[in-house]
Amino acid sequence: MLFIIPYKSSKVKKLSFLFKIAIIMLPMLAMTSSKPVRVIFFGDSITQQGNQPGGYISLLKESLEKNGQSGQYELIGAGIGGNKVYDLYLRLEDDVLSKQPDVVFIYVGINDVWHKTSHGTGTDPAKYVKFYEAIIKKLKEQNIRIVLCTPSVIGERMDYSNPQDGDLNYYASLIRDLASQNQLELLDLRKDFQTHLEKNNPENVEKGILTTDRVHLNAKGNTFLAEKMEGALLKK
Repeated sequence: MLFIIPYKSSKVKKLSFLFKIAIIMLPMLAMTSSKPVRVIFFGDSITQQGNQPGGYISLLKESLEKNGQSGQYELIGAGIGGNKVYDLYLRLEDDVLSKQPDVVFIYVGINDVWHKTSHGTGTDPAKYVKFYEAIIKKLKEQNIRIVLCTPSVIGERMDYSNPQDGDLNYYASLIRDLASQNQLELLDLRKDFQTHLEKNNPENVEKGILTTDRVHLNAKGNTFLAEKMEGALLKK
């Protein structure tokens, strides 16, 4: 009697091998797809304080958790008090790029304006744009989603009578132009804060509505900013 021994062709062997590889890779792919989106908030003392309890980054984390989205995002605060755009450029590699973020919010400009009068330093407009563009270029090279934020307030008088309002408006316009030229997302905090103050500061006080000292945020200010950041992050 003739026995026929089944022959496993090379094609079958190849398919069997690919199937085994797929079985091994599936759990790894599942782990990759469940990796949270890493978001870095890059800025000055407003962002540094935002990472503290009650700060806007902490409040945003709480909001995402409440909505069942905490596992989808990893939020990192990278703010240092007194920083200007030049400082952000110098620490971009260590504090942002090395962490391989998916999204970066750039929120800088208050000190570039404020320090002109408070410290006799500050940053002139041309240099501000130059360093801002250099930051954008390095982030774009890594295919990172970038959200540009205009500087908010130095004083809360709603009638544009704060001493630095003119400069803040100009620097905010520079950021709007950078967002447009580079086709980047814009979170126009200058506009958002001003709109809020026009509605909620009838006595035209210089602080106490959203800030403690004309610049740094109080509880309402942190809540306000957290909502704006969340809207931009989730594109609401």
